[in-house]
Amino acid sequence: MEITATAVSINVADVAASANFAREHFGYSEAMAADGFASLTHPQAPALIFLDENSPVLPEALRTRAAGVIVAFTVGDIDAEYARLAGVGDLVVPLKTEEWGERLFVIADPNGVHYEFVSWVSG
Repeated sequence: MEITATAVSINVADVAASANFAREHFGYSEAMAADGFASLTHPQAPALIFLDENSPVLPEALRTRAAGVIVAFTVGDIDAEYARLAGVGDLVVPLKTEEWGERLFVIADPNGVHYEFVSWVSG
C-alpha cells in the first residue's frame, strides 16, 4: 500500500465555525469549500475535512457525529501553545503531565471537536 495523503473527516453542525477555528488558531489553509463542506490543509499535519452532519451526500448511517474523536497534534513547545490557545476554545483538559511523560491539554472548537496538544517530557 502506498499512502499519498492523510485526512480526518469530521461531521459537524456548523462547517464554517470549525473551518474558521482551525484556520485561525492552527494555521490551516482552505483547499476547497462548498455548501456544507470544507477541506483544509496544513504543511505539517493531516488534512481536515468538515462536513455538514445533515448533508444529503452522506449515507444515512454516516450523518451523525462521532463521539470521542480527538485530533491530536504533537508540538514543540507545549507551554507556549497552552498560553496561546487556552482561552480560544472550551478548555476540556487543562495542561498536565502524565506519569508516563506525556504533557498535554485539550480544547474544543465551537462544534465540540476536540483537539489535543501533546509533547513528551525529556529524560
